[in-house]
Amino acid sequence: MTTPVCTGTSAAAPAYPSFTSYVRARRPVLLRAARSLTANPCDAEDLLQTALAKTYAAWERIENQRALDGYVRRALLNTRTSQWRKRRVDEFVCDELPEPEPLPGDDPAERQALHDAMWRAIMKLPTRQRAMVVLRYYEDLSEAQTAEVLGVSVGTVKSAVSRALGKLREDPELDLVR
Repeated sequence: MTTPVCTGTSAAAPAYPSFTSYVRARRPVLLRAARSLTANPCDAEDLLQTALAKTYAAWERIENQRALDGYVRRALLNTRTSQWRKRRVDEFVCDELPEPEPLPGDDPAERQALHDAMWRAIMKLPTRQRAMVVLRYYEDLSEAQTAEVLGVSVGTVKSAVSRALGKLREDPELDLVR
């Protein structure tokens, strides 16, 4: 007898006919979740791969496929916690600390200033253009997905995003990008 793994309900999420179709559709979102748990993008990919392997093993037992993202996120968190607990710390005695040389232009304060300036510039955009820019570039949706979410045509998304990017390029606050 098998026990169900996920039993929540969510009418907004689609059901996936196969594990492969689920991974193809949701991989970018799940990878962002994995990156938020690790400091290294390569570790995030490994973490996601491990969580997806665990999900694949339980695929047949998952009754409510609308709760798959929650299941995978829980697998990501549990896997990361297990890795952290098993982590082995090695100490090496040396004369000099192996500190990497800071990269030019990799100043956290400059990065934060740029981030703040970008958000101020985005907030100056009209509501519709702002929504399209956020969906396209911050939520990483395709033009077709953005059009579907906003209930407009793909051409409308393309032209509005183009105008919005033009306005952002002209914003004097963002001169430090150039």
